[in-house]
Amino acid sequence: MVHQYLREAWKKPRQTGEQKQTDERNSSSNFASIGSLVKDKVTKWRKQGVVVRIDKPTRIDRARSLGYKAKQGFVIARVRIKKGGRRRHTIRKGRKPTKVGLRHYTPERSKQSIAETRVAGRFPNMEVLNSYYIGEDGKYNYYEVILVDSNHPAIRNDKRISWIARQRRRAYRGLTSAAKKSRAL
Repeated sequence: MVHQYLREAWKKPRQTGEQKQTDERNSSSNFASIGSLVKDKVTKWRKQGVVVRIDKPTRIDRARSLGYKAKQGFVIARVRIKKGGRRRHTIRKGRKPTKVGLRHYTPERSKQSIAETRVAGRFPNMEVLNSYYIGEDGKYNYYEVILVDSNHPAIRNDKRISWIARQRRRAYRGLTSAAKKSRAL
């Protein structure tokens, strides 16, 4: 029941002062100030590493809907991805400067899919189950990635999630939901 209110609050995390006052009068939930909480957390996240393992999900409602369980074998990692388009390395010799092609290239995959592959490289003994958006600032987008240890006995004995033990390197092969969207599947 609480997850329903969290989900509603995350739908509109940023609200102006007038909207917030009218929403607080109309709704009985205490989760209306998610935008200010995320803004405070993002300043801390910016000073941390690119990929950070965390104890529990920031958005428990979203994590649970994507398959996360609070049991052994499940790990959450937060990752930051730089905003903006893709830049290529500069080639210094033998090109007309306008034809070098440094800017205005977009990657074929979404930022979320790129985040999943970076986390998969950081945790090579785990499989990426799914990921979700948690916030952004002026320079970075932040995602949380759900990882599963496919060799853990608690995972192998669970009928609902044991299928992941038969898969290898899902994020690299484009089998996560974010990667499937960028492949138009």
